[in-house]
Amino acid sequence: MEAAASLSRLRWTPAHGIDAGARITAEETPVALVHDGSTTAVMMATPADLEDFAVGFSLTEAVVDSVTQIRDIEVAASDLGVEVRMWLAPQCAMRLAARRRRLAGPTGCGLCGVESLAEAVRPPALIESALRAAPDELLAAMRALSEAQDLGRRTRAAHAAGFWAGGELVAVREDVGRHNALDKLAGALARRAVAPEGVVLLTSRVSVEMVQKTAALGAPMLCAVSAPTTLAVRAAEAAGLTLVAVARTDGLEVFTRPERLRLA
Repeated sequence: MEAAASLSRLRWTPAHGIDAGARITAEETPVALVHDGSTTAVMMATPADLEDFAVGFSLTEAVVDSVTQIRDIEVAASDLGVEVRMWLAPQCAMRLAARRRRLAGPTGCGLCGVESLAEAVRPPALIESALRAAPDELLAAMRALSEAQDLGRRTRAAHAAGFWAGGELVAVREDVGRHNALDKLAGALARRAVAPEGVVLLTSRVSVEMVQKTAALGAPMLCAVSAPTTLAVRAAEAAGLTLVAVARTDGLEVFTRPERLRLA
């Protein structure tokens, strides 16, 4: 399935009035994530990198602890949308049955359908790391992420999540949903067995679920172009995660664990 399409449109400007033309738009389709024959979540997503999406979602939502616990994956498209079918190791299947949750997620939603308030603010994994980074490195990483946003550049309607390690952009994934982009990134890194000792980069604001997913991934630093919520900052502090936000050409802001940044 294509991630974007060209659609006809009318454009109006004060200088030239109306003209006909086309715009590249991001595709959006229902994607059902199915574990052992039962649907765990239905998310509106960009139909690209769906195996990465399925693996990343399974990891960041604690359906599995490791990519090796997913025995097989199948992507099945229909007129209604896409099913990504996964078959789990027996111990994961039993755990999933005990904590089944159903999500019906529009692109802006990350916590639809959770079964309790405790699940919504679940304690993140605690991160320990010797990673250090300079502010200039983080700004360079954000520039690299922007340059790598092919779908975002063509459509102006997609978020991106990237992973920066060893002075380079290791992976980038895009989606109409910011949570989906991060899940796709987590899945891509897990499937390539990339160690999480690096920086997660986001083109979006930082909400609590973005912190939870980054902590589940095991990355010690999160850097985003927009601001965090108060709860996201609290969650980052509890996870031992260095949270950097409002990272733009004129500087950045550090909200938690500044000792990982070489600020002097």
